[in-house]
Amino acid sequence: MIVGFFLRGKQVEAVYNEGLLWQSIITGFSLVMGVVSIVRVHWRKLTARNDGAWYSAVLLLCFVVMAGFGVLQGTGRGTRYDAIFNSIQAPMMSTMFSMLAFFIASAAYRAFRARTVPSLILLVTAVIVMLGRIPMGQFISDDLPTWVNWIMTVPNVAVQRGILIGAALGGASMSLRIFVGIERTYLGQ
Repeated sequence: MIVGFFLRGKQVEAVYNEGLLWQSIITGFSLVMGVVSIVRVHWRKLTARNDGAWYSAVLLLCFVVMAGFGVLQGTGRGTRYDAIFNSIQAPMMSTMFSMLAFFIASAAYRAFRARTVPSLILLVTAVIVMLGRIPMGQFISDDLPTWVNWIMTVPNVAVQRGILIGAALGGASMSLRIFVGIERTYLGQ
């Protein structure tokens, strides 16, 4: 797949397309395996009547209701699935992200104390980006939005790619551990 991204040719495109097809097939089976695994783990917890068994009951009930509405009516606008999503899931995500904003603010306060050169660079970059993202930043300097664009498209994208590559390698290694049978925590044991 990586070679197909950089090279062109009929053979490379054929292998690339075949890889995409197999990826779709494996993703479908993985989704089914994930659903079966979640139901098995939480059904076991529910039947064992542990302290948090009612959490498993709520999860299974919500899973069945959402899956039922999604399969029977679809997921488009105006369906019950859409109504439940917009009235429950969207506010919960908003709550989570608002709590995350406070966590980020406290972490930024701790990180932006310029005690070392890297933290000073982080502080200056953060101030430039924050000032460049607000309308007042253009009044400070006409070049500020250009600097912010460069920061967001060059160093930031490089860091994002590094994080994505690390996450992909971690996901691949964890998938391999699960496939080989070394990792069994997903079974709830």
